[in-house]
Amino acid sequence: MNEKWLVGVDLGGTSIKMAFINYYGEIIEKWEIPTDKSGKEITTDVAKAIDTKLIELGQVKSKLAGIGMGAPGPVNLTTGLVYETVNLGWKNYPLKDHLEIETALPAVIDNDANMAAIGEMWKGAGDGAKDLICVTLGTGVGGGIISNGEVVHGTNGAGGEIGHMTSIPEGGAPCNCGKTGCIETIASATGVVRIAKEKLESTNTSSVLREIIEKNSELTAKDVFFAAENGDILAGEVVDYVTFHLGLVLANLANGLNPEKIVIGGGVSKAGDLLLQKVTSYFNQFAFPRVAAGATLTIATLGNDAGVIGGAWLAKTNLMKH
Repeated sequence: MNEKWLVGVDLGGTSIKMAFINYYGEIIEKWEIPTDKSGKEITTDVAKAIDTKLIELGQVKSKLAGIGMGAPGPVNLTTGLVYETVNLGWKNYPLKDHLEIETALPAVIDNDANMAAIGEMWKGAGDGAKDLICVTLGTGVGGGIISNGEVVHGTNGAGGEIGHMTSIPEGGAPCNCGKTGCIETIASATGVVRIAKEKLESTNTSSVLREIIEKNSELTAKDVFFAAENGDILAGEVVDYVTFHLGLVLANLANGLNPEKIVIGGGVSKAGDLLLQKVTSYFNQFAFPRVAAGATLTIATLGNDAGVIGGAWLAKTNLMKH
């Protein structure tokens, strides 16, 4: 039984990350394919990619035990229905059914941020913690909440939508979800850049960020954190603003969950110590003291592999029950 492999699939906006993973969570082989932006060919693309890779490795289909796949947006774990993905135009899309038909393998589907949380719990920074919050700071802000070893899905699949916790109750920037003031509008890579640009426009403070925009006509979240680390005052103010709001949101969430680990992942988490120290400091200010004492904030360690490893864990634990 343990000789079989699991397939982890992480569906992103630009690429689909895929991996063959053994029962111990070790990656045997990983690769990626471009995402079909129309959303129509995704399951066929995944099935073809699996078959091609098996041939390359000289393996047969029976080597595979099942697939765990993460998709953006709310998912019904039981039916494998993706309620909605804004970027792929899916609405009530039966992803599990399509995937099982195309690949002839049993499949289990969950939200991509939940997958990353599971991956970090199993093999990453979560270090086996049964009560864990994972927040991913990328183009948007995703989240996964694990309570007593189980992913929190909620009543209609929207559990763990940390990105849409309101951080600015009055005003705040509009979010793609239709609300304003969501933490996604602040702590995502897009949010960091927006805040920096607004600050540059509204002040005359000299900043290396002005030179970067003049030179590249663009700015990245990485630029902002790098400048802050090197003593740029305006960039420092942006980072302070972002980490204040993120610390506040995570503290409020933690007060309700009392987690052991809070794992921060996604592209923005590459800012590392500067991000972690400031978020931790604000977190400790806003969290109930006993909650703060029980929680360790840490940067995710699996990077882009978190989703596929989470997918394998999901396949292993869900498909083996049957």
